[in-house]
Amino acid sequence: MAMAFIDLKAQQARIRGELDAAIGRVLDGGAYVMGPQVQQFEREIANFCGAKHALGCANGTDALELALMALGVGDGDAVFVPSFTFAATAEVVPGLGATPFFVDIDADTYNLDIGSLKRCIADARKRNLRPRVVIPVDLFGLPADMPAIQKVADDAGLKVVCDSAQGFGGTIEGKMTGSFGDITTTSFFPAKPLGCYGDGGAIFTDDDELAALLDSYRIHGKGSDKYDNIRIGMNSRLDTVQAAILLVKLSIYADEIKARDVVAMRYNELLANHVGVPTVPVGYSSVWAQYTIRLADREARARVQAALNDEGIPTAIYYPNPLHRQTAYNMFPSDPAGMPSTDDAAGRVLSLPMHPYLDEGTQDRIVKVLTAAL
Repeated sequence: MAMAFIDLKAQQARIRGELDAAIGRVLDGGAYVMGPQVQQFEREIANFCGAKHALGCANGTDALELALMALGVGDGDAVFVPSFTFAATAEVVPGLGATPFFVDIDADTYNLDIGSLKRCIADARKRNLRPRVVIPVDLFGLPADMPAIQKVADDAGLKVVCDSAQGFGGTIEGKMTGSFGDITTTSFFPAKPLGCYGDGGAIFTDDDELAALLDSYRIHGKGSDKYDNIRIGMNSRLDTVQAAILLVKLSIYADEIKARDVVAMRYNELLANHVGVPTVPVGYSSVWAQYTIRLADREARARVQAALNDEGIPTAIYYPNPLHRQTAYNMFPSDPAGMPSTDDAAGRVLSLPMHPYLDEGTQDRIVKVLTAAL
């Protein structure tokens, strides 16, 4: 019997009554775009993560683009991004006339490697590019090494835009994602740890001026008068229905993060002697957007994935083809020392079913099939 990779139905069963009531209030109120639930959600999610400002937008990709627009990124600028991530992190950069510069990852955490970032900054200058922004990604739910990244950024004069599409709710020494860098972005795509039932995103900052710019840019570059647009913006507003759904989901999110951690720690215990299991540094917590193991090589991964598939157990590979090797991006610069950790991970990682409602019996079934395949 097939199982869910991410079981949204189990979550919905828990909160269906609250969801129906929340959606009903939107229908009764009739404010379907930027209604009162949007402002309420922005207040509550800012309070949840400890950010001064939170601004909803249409999706996580728009959130990244809006962040770069607010920072004035443009022609001749270098924006440093990991290659081991979804395309959205990089695709917003050339659209603004800037150059994405691909950075290798740390072999243990899969997040941005500090040594590689330093090499890329130096190489960008040699290429007559202006180092402007670094976008660390909280991959698989684990926050990037923000203390070290922030120090490099400060030394090099870079702005920091944290891509927390997968990691919102993770912490470093008790400080939550959403409160790092100059700006943090996240996505509420349904499969994210905190997801809506459509597209949605948010942007966080403690900077009043940046918050005002972001608010303008997300609504056509608005000024104080609706029909006097004072800058070239875009249309990227969070729908009221999605905000209402997110308010309900946010109310149980802390509990779900704890449940995800229980599932992940049990996976670690059961699999540590068989495969490479995820590493969470001391002082960090992950929201486990994915539970990603590392196999010996591509052949072992293919064998395990096929065995799980034959038993109706879904898996996913994030990411089989890193950005610096993709057709649309392979002309952009990358670490002059190469991308060994990125290429190695792309050939060996495999993500298993992960969600807060994964019961022990189902987890045991996954582990049994996986270890037998090995």
